Amino acid sequence: VQLQASGGGLVQAGGSLRISCEPSERISRFSRMGWYRQAPGSQRELVATINSGGTIEYVDSLKDRFTISRDVAKNTMYLQMDSLKPEDTAVYYCQADGSGYLRGREYWGQGTLVTVSS
Repeated sequence: VQLQASGGGLVQAGGSLRISCEPSERISRFSRMGWYRQAPGSQRELVATINSGGTIEYVDSLKDRFTISRDVAKNTMYLQMDSLKPEDTAVYYCQADGSGYLRGREYWGQGTLVTVSS
């Protein structure tokens, strides 16, 4: 199973960006998917998750600016990031927890770099 993250890039502070994650398996194969990020010199941290029932959770500090969603028909998960700040600069990773015959397995994408300039 592979998770392909894309859409990162350079954006000015205050701008918006949407990143995508497309798994090689159907989204329905995962009990939960999420976005994490890792800034230079920092540990990887959770951004947001969405489970198979559509329940969403955010890190409190980001919930007013970031929106996680998924499009089952397009088999893609998204992270819409608004009002970006330089401190949002990080590599953003998508993650998925398998279900069914993938139960107990965790998958990570390769990451997509988001750089916010001041």
